[in-house]
Amino acid sequence: MVALVRPVDIETLPSYPFSIEDRIDSHYFMPWERRRWLNSDMRLKGLPECRALYFDLTNIAFDHSPVGTLPVDMKTLAKLVFTDFEHFEALCALPFGPLHNWEPCNCRGEVRLMHPFVVKTLSEAIARKEDNRAKNEAANTAKRLQRLRITIAGYHKDLGANDAAVRWIDEWLNEQGCGYRGGTWIERAIGAWSDHSLRLNLARRGAS
Repeated sequence: MVALVRPVDIETLPSYPFSIEDRIDSHYFMPWERRRWLNSDMRLKGLPECRALYFDLTNIAFDHSPVGTLPVDMKTLAKLVFTDFEHFEALCALPFGPLHNWEPCNCRGEVRLMHPFVVKTLSEAIARKEDNRAKNEAANTAKRLQRLRITIAGYHKDLGANDAAVRWIDEWLNEQGCGYRGGTWIERAIGAWSDHSLRLNLARRGAS
């Protein structure tokens, strides 16, 4: 791994898939593929000290920016794992050293180290995060529409049963930047829907 500190052409390096904006702050644990680790060359062929430092660096990467990466500076890496620099460098020169399978990558113009296992783990974590966010947004939208439907029905029962009208009014309120949907805003929204509906009807008649 000594080669990692040599100058490299950043344009030839693979691009790291995540940026500094990607965060997994709510994840306080790291999924670990136990069977894969038990049968890996790193565990079977690496020295105990190398395996320990390898595991440390994997954990440390999750708290760096971009998430999942490590700096390329060997002295910095040695400090991160509380190891003498020369000893750390010697360990990294072994076939299964602490930086086994860590490779340089292009992080938006900065050279850092990435590991395929960490990238895979992060990809799955961020995918779950986005999936949960989408589910929460869908649930919040459904609740908001239901509240709006009940409110509109208090003014006009048939209008409250009109899905298209309720969704249009909801979108209109959002576009107006309405925070609290009080009576005044609801009345204005219903009026806007009436104008919109009238224009549509006139357009249809004109087309026919």
